[in-house]
Amino acid sequence: MHVRRVVPTLHSPAPRENSEFYGALGFEEVMNHGWIVTLASAENPAAQISFMSEDRTAPVTPDLSIEVDDVDAAYTALRERGAQIVHPLTDEEWGVRRFFVRDPGGRVVNVLGHL
Repeated sequence: MHVRRVVPTLHSPAPRENSEFYGALGFEEVMNHGWIVTLASAENPAAQISFMSEDRTAPVTPDLSIEVDDVDAAYTALRERGAQIVHPLTDEEWGVRRFFVRDPGGRVVNVLGHL
């Protein structure tokens, strides 16, 4: 399994305003669902940050997202290690398959792969 990208997810009641603020630092909006906005550097698209007011399909807001090339293998590996699954493996309408897991420090990690 390979990690494709890691994106911090900051809880914010104002995703649009954050888009404008970080735009002044060279970030551009690459995804906007209203409740989550993801920004990326134009020169380095792997440099990303997300702002989320809430997660519309999960019970909690994650602290970060990790995109992997095989989300099913990641899910199996973490379950076998006894990790706490916070949100089950789910195919989302916006084209990702994901689950949430709690890390040893208590942070909620959104592990995903694109469909």
